[in-house]
Parts: sequence; C-alpha cells; structure tokens
Amino acid sequence: GNWTLDNCHPEGKWCGVNDELIVLKETGCYADFTLPSAPSETQTSTVNSIYYATDDPLRPKSHDKGVKVKVGRESSGDLMIIQGPLCLNWKERKWGVMPKIEAGDVRKSIPPSEHRVDMWVDQHIHVEGRPEWVFVKIHTHGTQEMDIDTLLGEPTVKMYEYLASKYNDGEKYKMHFVSSREMYNIVKAAEAGKTGNPNKFRDFLIPKPKGV
Repeated sequence: GNWTLDNCHPEGKWCGVNDELIVLKETGCYADFTLPSAPSETQTSTVNSIYYATDDPLRPKSHDKGVKVKVGRESSGDLMIIQGPLCLNWKERKWGVMPKIEAGDVRKSIPPSEHRVDMWVDQHIHVEGRPEWVFVKIHTHGTQEMDIDTLLGEPTVKMYEYLASKYNDGEKYKMHFVSSREMYNIVKAAEAGKTGNPNKFRDFLIPKPKGV
C-alpha cells in the first residue's frame, strides 16, 4: 500500500514482501499503475515509461528498472509497469525558487491547469515504436471530502474543456478516455504491432468483466 510496491520503501514500511511482483502475477494481476510516487523515496529511477519488471524475490524494488514495451518485442518479466507523467514544473515554484515536482496528482492543493495538462502530454509516454499513441495516466487519492470541490467542480470541468479543445481536434489529436484494463489492452495491441485507431483495441487481450 501507499506506493510501496515490492517492498520499495527504504525503511521497509507498509509492505514487507520482496517477491510481490511474482505474487501479483500469480494472482492474475496484469499491470501496475502506481507510479509516479515522487517526491516519495519509493520513486523508481525509471520514469515516464511503460516497461516489464522482473522480480528478484530476495531483494526489494525489483521494478526500479526493466525492459521497455516495444512494438514487435515479446513480453517479458513478471509484471508490466505503466507509469504516469513525472517532470519539473518550472512555471510553479516552491518558495518562489525551486520548481515543483509534477507527478500527475490532482486534488484541492494541486488543482489541474492548462499548463499541467500540457506537461502530462509532453512527457510522451508511449510504447517504443508507436509514438503516435500517447498514454496519459494521472491520479488522485480517492474522492476525499476535502477534494470534492476540485475533483467534481470547476477546476476539473475546465481541465476537461481544455483537453477537448486542444487534444481532441480530430486532426493533430484524437482523445480517448480508457479504464486501466483498456489502457493495458491498448499497450498490448501496440506491442503486437497494431496500428490505426487505438479505440478498436479496448478489449484486445483482456475482455470486459461478465455482465458489463
């Protein structure tokens, strides 16, 4: 819990399982969507990537590095890691000096903005060999009461309006909203060499749950 995939906290907090990637694989997990976790010490050295991690059951944080998912390359390792955007926000500075860390976190204290949306897209997270399919995965910490006005209010509405106006023009950009399962399926479709409209591959490998 709390970003500590594969016992990755340096003090061993909140997990304690060095072979968690193997455990997740054996119990049917197809991908991890935890990252980024910066400025936490649990952050991996690999950033802005989609890759396969191989577990070392005797050591923690086996997902620190891995093999990038690539068009035409066979899958490998124990678990796919799908990361969200991570970069420095030079427009917004801490204490007016240091750039803030942009980690795709949306809540009341870090509301979305046009500049942040642009940074998410600019990290260009994609499957190697399929650069035209850009994956943007952001997160929040549940719909906590203190964040409701941001997550269900004007800041997020404006974020969607900006996304629709700039990144869904039908010419340079075509935007798709997907679930975690659908995102994984589209990644696997890219890996398999599929091209064209990614919307066609929402159910490429893992089907919808029964009754949905």
